[in-house]
Amino acid sequence: MYFNSTIVLYILPNDKRALSYNQTNAMAAKNTLQHIDLTQPKYLQTLVENRRIFNLNNCELNVFESYQQAYHVPLTFSDFVITSMIRGKKVMHLFEEPAFEYLPGETVIVPAHETMVIDFPEASAVTPTQCIALAVDAGYITNTLNYLNSFYNDKEDMHEWKLQFNQYHFDNDNEVSDLINKLIRVCNSSDTTKNIYADLNLKELLIRLVQSQHLQQIKAAITHDGNQTRLQYVLHFIHENLTDKILINHLCRKAYLSRNHFFKWFKEQFGVTPLDYINQERIKLAKQLLSEQQKNITAISTLCGFADVNYFVRIFKKIEGITPGAYQGCLKSSSNGLN
Repeated sequence: MYFNSTIVLYILPNDKRALSYNQTNAMAAKNTLQHIDLTQPKYLQTLVENRRIFNLNNCELNVFESYQQAYHVPLTFSDFVITSMIRGKKVMHLFEEPAFEYLPGETVIVPAHETMVIDFPEASAVTPTQCIALAVDAGYITNTLNYLNSFYNDKEDMHEWKLQFNQYHFDNDNEVSDLINKLIRVCNSSDTTKNIYADLNLKELLIRLVQSQHLQQIKAAITHDGNQTRLQYVLHFIHENLTDKILINHLCRKAYLSRNHFFKWFKEQFGVTPLDYINQERIKLAKQLLSEQQKNITAISTLCGFADVNYFVRIFKKIEGITPGAYQGCLKSSSNGLN
């Protein structure tokens, strides 16, 4: 496993600016990782992408910190890597696609030997960036995917479980952030059995990432291919009826499965239960409606298919980390800040 990070010296003076109110509130609405203690100044080897390494049997955890502005910093791993932001902001240049901001609560996955080019426009001693990069052994990934292909393929929709990179930048959900936090704690542990715990959490993290990508692939296929498979048919029905009451028993009949088999089948394919998926999609719709300031919370709850506004508020906070009212307040503050 090799690592390459050659600094191109576009270093600028320290920036003392703190995060704005709107940035802070936007971050609060995401599933951010727990903070890792910053490196003590006397142990810093560089002010740009200072690196700490924690080795395990099947993966290597890297913690990167930057304390100065810098631009066009290349970073390459010889293994598939899962990166996740903890503090500050980066601007990422990847896959020859347009640059994007990379913030806490977000994850980026990158294949082996793919170079990331990174900007640190706001890094300073006061507002450092901190990011983890989890490099995973290729053989371990192959074994995990083989396991999925052997035991978790729908007979009517045979497909190859694999990592894809058409969706490489995404917000953390509760499961992803919890699993990464557990892996960080395991790596910092002196427990002699930590490789066992790391193996369990790493396998689950990989499976959840692959299942999430599979879900996005099926959703995209609905638009292009229609309802050619049972998976596409069920998801299409959910999206067409998102604002109405959706009965799980009705979904079971659509899939020609018993209730128990339907729950098991759905969770194996997508990593979430049918109810969790429906709630996630309804909250996405709610976020769009909350941008329309004239709509109140009760009206939005009803429009998104929730019969109980209190349940809507509870689910919104569980998924987004803040209440619908607070989220709408953040949008309003952002809008006023642009005027």
